[in-house]
Formats: sequence, structure tokens, C-alpha cells
Amino acid sequence: MKRFDAIKKIMENISNELLIANIGFPSRELYEICDRNENFYMLGSMGLASSIGLGLALSQDKKIIVLDGDGSTLMNLGSLVTIANQNPKNFILIVLDNHAYGSTGNQETYTKNTNLLKIAKSAGFKNVFNYNTINFKDLLSKNLIESTFIHFEIEPGNADVGVIDLSPDEIKNRFIKAVKNP
Repeated sequence: MKRFDAIKKIMENISNELLIANIGFPSRELYEICDRNENFYMLGSMGLASSIGLGLALSQDKKIIVLDGDGSTLMNLGSLVTIANQNPKNFILIVLDNHAYGSTGNQETYTKNTNLLKIAKSAGFKNVFNYNTINFKDLLSKNLIESTFIHFEIEPGNADVGVIDLSPDEIKNRFIKAVKNP
């Protein structure tokens, strides 16, 4: 399964959760699949989607879902330690692992030989799952008491999607309204 189909599968279960999407093609594919005010599309700052999601999770009670990539996760491994130690119960990090830097030409990452689930456990995450072994809809419906890390292994490749036709200000302003809306 490629990232586009994985995002589609995830979005089938999303209702009012706030979602932060990694830069490049993950954001563009999410925009194509299911644009909504509750989505924050990263347009830069590779590796910081999880940090932005953490700040958001610490600031309010809505569930926060971060769609990150393996390359971005490797770029900011320190965020896993910070998230695990802050441990907001409303935070879910889904790493879409295609073993490639998908937005820059599908150059191989090191996740082919690096186990992100073990790294997340070692960083202190207590809820660590492989996406294909859980019922994501059931997980979302639970009142979790710990932050959650989900590894979703996928095939490399980008969907043929257009660019996001919203300005950075439009993305920010509509997302802020969604954050403030109970």
C-alpha cells in the first residue's frame, strides 16, 4: 500500500480530531483526499510536525493526530523523547514509513535497517503499535491515558496530486478557528 491509500484508510476513521500533516507530498495527498479545517498542512520545517503536534496537545483537550514520515522522524528523533516525557494523553503520532524521502525523489532512508517501534519504546512511549495489527477506529474511540506511537509501513511512491491551493495564512487561520471550536 502506498502513502495515498494509507492516508485514505486513516481518514476513514477521523471525525473532529485535529491533524498535523508532514511537509511535501503527505500534506498534498491529505489535501486531495480530505481537505478540512481541522487539517494543518506543513509547508516547511521538515522534522517538526511531531513537535507542533506536541505543543498543540499540551494546550488543549482535543485529540491530536500527527502524520509524519520516516525521514522526518529520523531528522528529529529528540522529539520522541520529549513527547514520551510530556506524555499528553490526547497525542497520536502515526509514522508513515516508506523507507524513503518521498518528497525529494524517494532517496532511501535508514528505516529499512532501523526499527522505529523499538526506538519509540526506548524513548518512553508506552502505547506503541503497528498500524496493521490494531483497529484504528477502536483506538480513536478510547480515552487513552498515554501518548501513542503508531508505525505504518508502506511502499514508496507519491500520488499524482496537485499543490495545496491555500495560502499559508489561509491554512493557519482556518486551523486556528478549528482549534478554538469545541
